[in-house]
Amino acid sequence: MSESTDTHTPRPDFTLDDAEWRRRLSPEEYQVLRRAGTERPYTGEYTDTTTEGVYRCRGCGAELFRSDSKFESHCGWPSFYTPLAGDAVIERTDTTMGMARTEVLCANCHGHLGHVFSGEGYPTPTDLRYCINSLSMTLDPAED
Repeated sequence: MSESTDTHTPRPDFTLDDAEWRRRLSPEEYQVLRRAGTERPYTGEYTDTTTEGVYRCRGCGAELFRSDSKFESHCGWPSFYTPLAGDAVIERTDTTMGMARTEVLCANCHGHLGHVFSGEGYPTPTDLRYCINSLSMTLDPAED
């Protein structure tokens, strides 16, 4: 996982040992969720998806984002301007890659989701871009 300067992150509610995570997730999902990897831009399943529904953590099933907060950022990954609820994700400082960024984790299992950026000028209510890996989520489509 990335180096964190946050020493106050609560323990996850949903935990598995490393062997079980490896059994449960594909190698690509494991690399993103458990090793803070990043999928290649413009390759993710949900980059261009406009289906209405709830995005859930692929690791534990926790609700993370709603489709109504998803927007087209042209960055190569699904982008949201707010999580489902304030306690759905954890944000912490990530100092890997020679820069300071804000990492986004699932609050339930502490799976790596992506990063959040602010002040980029997108016309959204929050001026935030939660840049999330498709490999870290599943989409639960809304029922018609």
